Amino acid sequence: MKVDAAHRVTDMETLTALYGQPSEASLLKETPYIHPHYRAFIEASPFMALATSGPGGLDVSPRGDPAGFVAIADEHTLLLPDRRGNNRVDSLRNVIADPRVALLFLVPGVGETLRVNGQAEISIDPELRARFEVDGKAPRSVLVVHVETVFFQCSRALLRSRLWDPSIQIDRAALPSTGKIISDISKSGFDGEAYDKALPERVKQTLY
Repeated sequence: MKVDAAHRVTDMETLTALYGQPSEASLLKETPYIHPHYRAFIEASPFMALATSGPGGLDVSPRGDPAGFVAIADEHTLLLPDRRGNNRVDSLRNVIADPRVALLFLVPGVGETLRVNGQAEISIDPELRARFEVDGKAPRSVLVVHVETVFFQCSRALLRSRLWDPSIQIDRAALPSTGKIISDISKSGFDGEAYDKALPERVKQTLY
């Protein structure tokens, strides 16, 4: 789909005229450090999305663990263990090229989300990695995020989506399975049925 040039917004003046100025509250809520109230959100969150940018483009990666899995080293620093995944390391490759990151924290049952922007470094310090061991298994690396801005996002998006409403949850079987997706997209003879059959146990055994 091509956007009609007559209806395309391409300058800040047009954008400002369209949306107006931000409210006072939306500016007052931003801090350059982790305020104690924002610390509470981070410590209560079992899930976050990590956004990065690199030569290959943008990436948003889901990260999750028991609540508080993102450790607060101090009011300007967050520590994010990099748990086992598919080894694409899209986020980490991006961080090497461009340290800017954005984090979005969600707390189950809470409408507001917490946004953190900053710059990140990848650490393989043995002592730091050991801090995040689970069942004797340490993450391969830890992302050290130097915080620049922190603020909460209002609840409208989650209220509109009814994200925490169990009555709108759907059965996983209503969507294509991961094996079928890989098989149909690749057209390579990939055995999607066998992949799906083995997946639950494989995920269970490789969480950490």
